[in-house]
Amino acid sequence: MFKCISVGITTILVVLAGCAGNGPVEPSKKESQVQVSVVDRPDTTSKNAFYVSNREPLLASPFIKLPVGSIKPEGWVRRQLELQADGWHGHLTEISDFLKKDDSAWLNPAGGGRRGWEEPPYWLKGFGNCAYVLGDEKMIAEAKIWIEGAINSQKPDGWFGPDKGRGGAATRLKGRADLWPNMIMLFCLQDYYEYTRDERVIKLMTAYMKYLTTVPEDKFLVGYWPKMRAADMLFSVYWLYNRTSDRWLLDLATKVHRNTADWSHDIINWHNVNMAQAFGGPTTYYMQSRDPLHLHASERNWQKIRDMYGQVPGGMFGGDENCRPGFTGPRQAVETCGMVESMLSHETLLTITGKGVWADRCEDVAFNSFPAAMTPDLKALRYLTAPNMVQSDGKNKSPGLQNGGPMLLFDPHRHRCCQHNAGHGWPYYAEHLWLATPDNGLAAVLYAASEVKAKVGDGTEVTIAEKTTYPFDERIEFTISTPRSVRFPLYLRIPGWCDKPLVMINGKAQGRKAPPGSYFVIDTGWSDGDTVSLFLPMDIKLRTWTKNKNSVSVDRGPLTYSLKIGEKYVRQGGTDEWPAWEFYPATAWNYGLVLDESDPAAGFEIVKKPWPKDNQPFEINAAPILLRTKAKKIPNWKIDYLGLVGKIQQSPVKSDQPVETVTLVPMGAARLRIASFPTIGTGPDAHQWPEAPAPFGGMASHCWGSDSIEAIADGLVPKNSNDDSIPRFTWWPRQGSKEWIQYKLKKPSTVSAVEVYWFDDSGRGACRTPAAWKLLYKDGEKFKEVSGASTYGTEKDKFNKVTFDPVETTMLRIEAQLKPQVSAGILEVKVKQG
Repeated sequence: MFKCISVGITTILVVLAGCAGNGPVEPSKKESQVQVSVVDRPDTTSKNAFYVSNREPLLASPFIKLPVGSIKPEGWVRRQLELQADGWHGHLTEISDFLKKDDSAWLNPAGGGRRGWEEPPYWLKGFGNCAYVLGDEKMIAEAKIWIEGAINSQKPDGWFGPDKGRGGAATRLKGRADLWPNMIMLFCLQDYYEYTRDERVIKLMTAYMKYLTTVPEDKFLVGYWPKMRAADMLFSVYWLYNRTSDRWLLDLATKVHRNTADWSHDIINWHNVNMAQAFGGPTTYYMQSRDPLHLHASERNWQKIRDMYGQVPGGMFGGDENCRPGFTGPRQAVETCGMVESMLSHETLLTITGKGVWADRCEDVAFNSFPAAMTPDLKALRYLTAPNMVQSDGKNKSPGLQNGGPMLLFDPHRHRCCQHNAGHGWPYYAEHLWLATPDNGLAAVLYAASEVKAKVGDGTEVTIAEKTTYPFDERIEFTISTPRSVRFPLYLRIPGWCDKPLVMINGKAQGRKAPPGSYFVIDTGWSDGDTVSLFLPMDIKLRTWTKNKNSVSVDRGPLTYSLKIGEKYVRQGGTDEWPAWEFYPATAWNYGLVLDESDPAAGFEIVKKPWPKDNQPFEINAAPILLRTKAKKIPNWKIDYLGLVGKIQQSPVKSDQPVETVTLVPMGAARLRIASFPTIGTGPDAHQWPEAPAPFGGMASHCWGSDSIEAIADGLVPKNSNDDSIPRFTWWPRQGSKEWIQYKLKKPSTVSAVEVYWFDDSGRGACRTPAAWKLLYKDGEKFKEVSGASTYGTEKDKFNKVTFDPVETTMLRIEAQLKPQVSAGILEVKVKQG
C-alpha cells in the first residue's frame, strides 16, 4: 500500500463516519428541503434571467460565462496573475518592438504604421483580462489606450484596425483584407465591453460585421491564418447576436462557417496552434446548425490528435511547429501558444456542451504543461515544452524538434507569437472558474480558491467564497454570503478521475453518489453563512502509453508527476533587467521505475510539505505534494547530439544498476522533466536499452537552421522529393552557388557506389534538384574526384545512383552546382561499402 505522510483522506472518512454514527436525527425544516441530485449537465429548458445567453434560434447553452470581473481568484491562481503582471507579459510594452506606440497601426487613426498584425491584439487579450481580473487600475489604463485606438480606427465602411492595404503586416493579401488580426481584437473588445458596458463596442462590432457581409466570397477569409481560425470570428458573431438580436448576423455566421477550413470532417491542418485553436470550431457552429456532425466533430478531432501525436502525459501533443509522422514520442514538444489556445478551446466547449470532460482536459494542460513553459517568476518563457525534456538551452534542436533556433531558451525577448499570446492563459482560466446556469444557478467547474459574486434565484446577488489548494489538496470549502435567504441550484463538477466524491452541507454528509464526469446539484434555500464541503479523493494511478514503447506516467488526481531533476540556471543573453536563461540538469535523470507488477501503485509514498509562502506551488523546490518511489538508472539513456533527451525505448528495460529512491514532483513545477518513464524488468520480455549512436560527424558548406547535416544518413527513406515528414538537409537560402556536404564513414572502407535522394519542394518553396554534381573522396588530407563515374543523376522522387572505381576512404564529399535563383537539398544518401 502507498504510505501517506500528514493528514489525508483518512481524516475525512472519520468525520463522515461520525456524522453517520449518531443515530437517527430529526431533520430540520430546512434540511428536509435540501435536494441533492446528480446530472450529466444542466438542463437547458429554462433561460437565465440575469446573464446573456444564446437567443433563439441558437441552441440553448448549459453554461453561461459570467461578466468579466464577477470572479476574483485567490490563492495560487491569483499569484499566477500577479506574477504575470510583474513579469515579461505585463511589461511587454517596454520589451517588444511590436508594441511601440509611435509607429503602431493599431493606434494610428488612419490605420498606418509599421506594426499592425497579430502581436498587439495577442498581447492585449491577455494583458487587458489580467488587468480586469486583478482590478489593477494602472494596467486597465494602459489597456484602454489600445482599446481606444481600435475604436477610433473605424472607417465609414465599417472596417477597423490597421488599414494600410488591409493586408496585415506579415501577409501578402494586398487588396484582400486580412481578417485574422481583427478576430483577436474582437475578443479584446468583447471582454472590455463585459467589464465596462461601453456601448461603443456594440456600435463598432455591428458596423464591422455589416462590412463583412459586403466582402465578396472570393475575398472573404482568404489567406492561411484567417481561414484556419475563423471559428473565432464565428464566436464573435454569436456574441454580438446574443446582445443585439440582429437576425442578419445569423446569415453572416453561415457565411463565416462556409468559408472556414473544414474541421467538421477531419483534421485538415497539422500546425499545432491551428489544431489547438480550431479543432472545436465545428461545435461553435452547432449552436446554429444543430447538426450532430458539428457537435461530434470536436470530440473526434481531439481524439484523433491525441491518438496520433498525444500518447504522452500533460494533456497536449507533439507539434513542435507541426505534427510530423514518426515524431510522436514524449520528447516532442508543443508551443506555449498551443497550450493557451487549447485551454481556451476546452473552456469554450465546456460552456457550449456542458460536458465535464472538457474541464478535465483544460485542467490537464493548465496544471501539467502550461506552468513549465515559463520560469517560476514568469519573467521569461520558452517557445516549446515537452513531457520529457532534460536540457533547455539556447542551441538549435532541429530536426529533432522541427523549429530551428533557440526554441528552448527561456527568453522574454524572443518567441514572437507565444511571447505576446501566452498571457491569455491564466486570465481566461480565472474567468471560467465559475459559470452561470440556465436555471438561475451557479456552477463551480474549475476548482480554485476564489470569490464569485452573481445574481441567482429571484435576482438576489450572492457571494460564494471558495477555499482550497486544489489540485494539490482533496478538500474544497464553499461559504455562501447572501443578504437574505434565496433558493438556487449550486452545481459541483465531479472530475473524470474521481471515483468516490463526497459532499457535506453545513457539516451534514449527503449520501448521494456521483459518477466521474457528472455534477452534484444542491438545490435549496440558502442562508447567509451556509457551507458546502466537497471531497475529491486522489488515488495514485498509472497510465501505460502502449504507442510510446509502454512507457508509463504517474498521476495523483489531476496532477501528473515528473522526476525531480536539479535545475542549474545559466544566464544566456537578455538584459540585466530582463535576462534570458538556459536550464541544465544538476542531478541524474536517466531512471526507469521499479514497479510492483501485481499492484503498480503500491510502491509510491505521498509526502506533503508546507504550502509555499509566496503562493507559487509550480516551482521545483516549492511543490507541496511529492511522491517517492523506487527506480534504477539506465546508463545507455543519454542526451543526444542535438541536446535532446534520448528517444524512449521499449519497456520493460533491463538494468544492472542498484535500486534507488527517487522523488517525483508535479510536472507543471518541473522545467526539466521526465514524465513519461521507462519501467525496469528482469523477465524474458525485458529489453536492453541500445547504446546511443555516435554523432554522424558530417560537415557542409552551409546548412539552413531548421535542417540538419545528420538527416542525409538517418536511414529514413523519403516518400518523394517533397516529403516534409522526415528530416532534411538544405543549403537554403544560398542560390546559384557551388556548395558541398561531406559524409563521414564510421571506419575506413572501400566504396564503389553512392545513391542520392534530392530534396525538391516545387510548388511551396525554392529548392530544386541541382544543375550538376560530382563525388569526391578523401585521400590523405585532400579530396579527389572519383574515377570511372557513371551518370550523376538529378531526377526527383528517386535515389540517383552513381557507380565508380572502388576507393578506400573515411570521407565522401558531394559537390553540387545549384541552379540560378534556387537552392537545393538532400533527403537521404546511401553508400555502398565493401
